[in-house]
Amino acid sequence: MNPVAKGLIIFGGILILIGLLWQVGGKFFPLGKLPGDIVIEKENMKVYFPIVTCILISVVLSLLSYLFRLFR
Repeated sequence: MNPVAKGLIIFGGILILIGLLWQVGGKFFPLGKLPGDIVIEKENMKVYFPIVTCILISVVLSLLSYLFRLFR
C-alpha cells in the first residue's frame, strides 16, 4: 500500500477516535470549560477564549509526539 494512503487512513482513524472520546468523555472531563478559560458575556454576545484547554491539549500532544519518536 502507498505510504501516503496508509498515513491518511491512520490519521483519519485517530481523528475518529478523538471525536468519539470527546463526545463520551465530555460528560466526565469538561474539556473546554476548565478553570482559566476566559468567557466574556455581554447582552447579546458571548466570546470564549479556551486558553487553559489549548495549553493542556498542546502538552498532551507534545508528550505523545515525544513518545512516538522515542519508540520509533
